[in-house]
Amino acid sequence: MPRILSGIQPSGQLHLGNYCGAIRQFLDLQAEGHELFIFVASYHALTSQRDAAALRTNVRQIVVDYLAFGLDPAKTNLYVQQDVPEVTELAWLLSCVCPLSWMEKMVSYKDKVAKGLPASVGLFSYPILQAADILAPQAEVVPVGRDQVQHVEITRDLAARFNEEFKTEVFRLPAHRLAKDAEVLPGIDGEKMSKSYGNTIDPFQEEKALRKRVMSIKTDSRGVLDAKDPDGCAVFRIFRGLAGAADPRTVALGAKYREPLLQSPDGFGYGHAKQALFELILDHFGPARARRAAIMADPALVDRVLADGAARARAVAQETLGRARRACGLD
Repeated sequence: MPRILSGIQPSGQLHLGNYCGAIRQFLDLQAEGHELFIFVASYHALTSQRDAAALRTNVRQIVVDYLAFGLDPAKTNLYVQQDVPEVTELAWLLSCVCPLSWMEKMVSYKDKVAKGLPASVGLFSYPILQAADILAPQAEVVPVGRDQVQHVEITRDLAARFNEEFKTEVFRLPAHRLAKDAEVLPGIDGEKMSKSYGNTIDPFQEEKALRKRVMSIKTDSRGVLDAKDPDGCAVFRIFRGLAGAADPRTVALGAKYREPLLQSPDGFGYGHAKQALFELILDHFGPARARRAAIMADPALVDRVLADGAARARAVAQETLGRARRACGLD
């Protein structure tokens, strides 16, 4: 089984979009028996985060949520980026063989500056640190969205360049893996679900507040007797993304949209659809919500998980860094 690596910035509470786009794939890979290295990208967060207390809180919250969703520390290495210092030293070694032009062509830097992030050296060289994240544990596969494929490609280029410059095979070249059939979930406003838009749905939210959030999803003015387009409705798209397009519940819900009077003499409105989505969320995440409550009651558990995960990640990273140092003549 290939070794898998992925990371996420600690920018706040995980949401349904994170689950459907990434976390569910991690759970599938874990179930298949892959060796997973999943880290919280605390150093990357410093390109935009200036609140130390918020960063500490967000880092811990992500680990709690990962465990609640079902990542098993006995099978998956969970750690925080800052706890594996070999990564930052490796990033410097890689930066010394990286042509400036490679960083200048990175689309993500231009996009983030355009959105208002300060044009710092850290943000500019972000892909080099990301490459070190991938190469330190010698990851073979990196699950990404389409907008992150370029980062895996630049990692491959840097690994090959280092191997060529120092005439040795220190690094293996990783491949990217796109999530199969991963639908981009809309938020409550119909736009892409994102913390930056403030339109997310938190599956761990208290039940009353969660229902209120689901009921606030934006819909059009069609009534209970009118036929509706499920594909154009954020409520249905979230339901389909969570349950799956082929799930009988999704198929039945789509039929109610298209032919409300055939399904019920009273018709079918968006309120009914929102209630169905609310119930699906409670059903789907029932075990996760219970696990999260137990984890929150045992703070020492998170500390143990992170210490163990960092120890395993460091063991691999130290071996990689040792080989890279010897290749450079730094042994």
